[in-house]
Amino acid sequence: MAQLPWMSELAPSNIADWDHPSVLQSTGVVHRVGLGYEDDYDTKTAWIDRFADFLALPKVEKTTGLVIGPWWELDDGNGPVDQVIETLVSAAAQLPNLRALFIGDITSEESEISWIEQDDLSPLLSAFPNLQHFAIRGANGLSLGSCQHAQLKTLVIQSGGLPNRVVQEILQGKLPALEHLELWLGSEWYGGDVTLTDLEPLLNGELFPNLKVLALRDCSFADDLAVAISQSKIINRIEVLDLSLGNLGDDGAKALLACPAIKQLKLLDVHYHYIEHAIAQQFKQLGIEVDISEPQDPHRYDRRYIAVSE
Repeated sequence: MAQLPWMSELAPSNIADWDHPSVLQSTGVVHRVGLGYEDDYDTKTAWIDRFADFLALPKVEKTTGLVIGPWWELDDGNGPVDQVIETLVSAAAQLPNLRALFIGDITSEESEISWIEQDDLSPLLSAFPNLQHFAIRGANGLSLGSCQHAQLKTLVIQSGGLPNRVVQEILQGKLPALEHLELWLGSEWYGGDVTLTDLEPLLNGELFPNLKVLALRDCSFADDLAVAISQSKIINRIEVLDLSLGNLGDDGAKALLACPAIKQLKLLDVHYHYIEHAIAQQFKQLGIEVDISEPQDPHRYDRRYIAVSE
């Protein structure tokens, strides 16, 4: 996928694990504060203690981006995130320039995405009024409360199964500055119960007047979603449509190809898909940037699996 504006602060190439240096790294580096297996065996460090050391560094107030990795001892199973939330909220005055926050940068080696335990993260939105980019991995127990923020431009939720109640919190919330909305819908086997009907308020184009990027990824009903988007009002005013990681097949692809508004996009991302080769080749004729990489064999299994679930 193209490098979109918020990624400049949270792109992997800019993220560095913070491992107790005496000073912060150079400007432009986003620090990842989390526990690793070495903490289990060597130091038995608690996350809140590590973060306290981070806050004690000179010039920590200049921090613009922060990534939170594992907050529990990895050999003891997933731990609750409530202390992380409380600690970050308490530290808000020490981080006045924070613009980008990623809660749950946890690899599959550290925890499966469907095992990550989240909580009500709305206190973070209240504590950091200047936040512009907010990314979350894991949806177990996740809530965004009333989901209100005047400055937030990017909201990303990566999950193996996103509960509809979280989607409704977003759609009923107040995010007037939102430009990039990215939701990994996931599988019903891991808590994903969003339906196409649930997304209708978003697709009718009346929400989020500044929205430029709509990413409804990892969707198990990607064909129906693509058909609905091709007939929606939202397609006429966004610049990027991302339906990647889902089980998109020929029916959804044909609907997108037949939609005139698709040609007005700057980017269409459908990578990881089940589209037959001959139909997939037609996307090259749209005259826009299209990512149609990672084709899957639609005949290999008895069903088309999404990319991320457990």
